[in-house]
Amino acid sequence: MLKNVLKLLLIGCVTVATSTPARAADTLQDILSAGKVRIGVLSDAAPWGFKGADGSLQGLDIDLSKQLAKEMGVKLELIQVTGASRIPSLLSNKVDMLIAAAGATPQRALQVMFSQPYAAVDLGVYGGPKMQAAKTADQLKGDTIAVAKGTTLDVWLTDHAKDARIMRFEDTPSAIKAYLSGQAQSFAENSAIAKKVNEDNPNAQTELKFLIRQSPAHVMVAQGQQNLLNWINTFLFSERMSGELSSLQTEWFGKAQNLPLM
Repeated sequence: MLKNVLKLLLIGCVTVATSTPARAADTLQDILSAGKVRIGVLSDAAPWGFKGADGSLQGLDIDLSKQLAKEMGVKLELIQVTGASRIPSLLSNKVDMLIAAAGATPQRALQVMFSQPYAAVDLGVYGGPKMQAAKTADQLKGDTIAVAKGTTLDVWLTDHAKDARIMRFEDTPSAIKAYLSGQAQSFAENSAIAKKVNEDNPNAQTELKFLIRQSPAHVMVAQGQQNLLNWINTFLFSERMSGELSSLQTEWFGKAQNLPLM
């Protein structure tokens, strides 16, 4: 009888041990051990991240990635992602973090963790001089707006500008191309990208037609990677106090905005 009881207790202990969830990997320690950090960045969203004339990656996110790797004391591997592939690349462990012009939303927060903001831009609808400016979403009725599908802007316009003619494209460059070619009357994007469009295409005379809201950008890490997130937030705090974040935004966006704290 005693032998049977001990056997049952042993089985119970084994069951408890094997059913206990394994501790999540510590990405920060993995990065330090490997001596390399893999950061996902955009290459089609100037001035956040884009390819220069020589083919090299440039932009605010690229410069911030370089500074982060330097402060961490590891080599940097930049991995190009698209707006749609950002979170999937993080969830599939193709990157350690994302510095890719990402805004925080409750839906995204179910899958990833967000750092403190490192930059801030305005989200809005941009068009030429012939397009009437709007103060409310209802006044966008009948306007043709090009937007990258699945983005925060696409979701917002779908929910609030129901009478606008929303044209969805695979990515931001395609949406802007539709606007510049006259296929769409306007495009929805952030103020940094709109500024770059204006600089590259001055004849279009692109200007803000409807302001949606301010949108801070955040570094994204996988759920559960609190140690890595703590380090990133400390890094961003240091960069904010030193004035580096403000300088980066002024360099690439033309002006710096006050960053909200999370």
